[in-house]
Amino acid sequence: MTRMSTSEFRGYQQICGRDGAMMVIACDQRGGMRTILASDPEEQAKISNDMLGETKSDITRYLANEASCVLLDPLCAVPHVIENGSLARDTALLIGLDASGWDVSPEGYRLSKLVPDINARRVRELGGTGGKIMVYLRADKPEANTANIEILRQSIEDFAREDLLLVVEFLTYQLEGESKEDYKARTPWLIEEGTRISLELGAKVLKIPYPGTAESCARITAMSGEVPWAVLSAGVDHETFIGQVEIAMQNGASGVIAGRALWKDCIHLDREIQRERLTTIAVPRLRQIQDVLARYSAQARKAA
Repeated sequence: MTRMSTSEFRGYQQICGRDGAMMVIACDQRGGMRTILASDPEEQAKISNDMLGETKSDITRYLANEASCVLLDPLCAVPHVIENGSLARDTALLIGLDASGWDVSPEGYRLSKLVPDINARRVRELGGTGGKIMVYLRADKPEANTANIEILRQSIEDFAREDLLLVVEFLTYQLEGESKEDYKARTPWLIEEGTRISLELGAKVLKIPYPGTAESCARITAMSGEVPWAVLSAGVDHETFIGQVEIAMQNGASGVIAGRALWKDCIHLDREIQRERLTTIAVPRLRQIQDVLARYSAQARKAA
């Protein structure tokens, strides 16, 4: 396993809470956030990057500042949330490198994309504690992953040269013609093998989908060794996610990097409604997650 340098580990400490667990509020989405804010495609098209930036400012000010870290994009949110005072001085900042959406190869595989001109040096210039890269992987289809693995490799090497923390995320996806049943049955293995690919490329911190079972979480923990991994919410409802967090933490996860499960029914084009919902709905959800993290972090410290 590739261990963090002193500088990278300091960044990792900053994205964790006082209990030592990652608690990062993810709101680097663009297309997905537009879909939540408006159901009609014409109305979605009217939602500008500046409007998304204001939504992300509210999520940061009213929710993420209650956590240890926020994950934001460099198109709509950064440096805006810093310059307008939304980001608290004690809240760490991860900056996403991946562009919204994906391209499709002639064979129908997803090709990940990057935001132009955003690299480790630029993340540091923007005030980031570290970066986050996301790619799509189908471990059972090596030919699907060539371009995306190269993106991962280059990003990991770039951040290592800059001695800056990088969180590596991958997502799996259903292939055209693949049944939902077959994909669901294959998903735990796809997540485990996607973890293996990321580790072999030198990932030092992982953000991964919930792999479906306690046994799969335990295998990922054993495979990862000293590399910490956080579970993402993938937009499931809060009650489902709390259960997933319990199982993941019980089986060696190091925290949570999640967004939609916390705020998807709280954001609104009316910012007064949005702020009220973030305060009264999203923050209590965050507290529930933090309670789970603190409980299992305390148990881990006792066991050590």
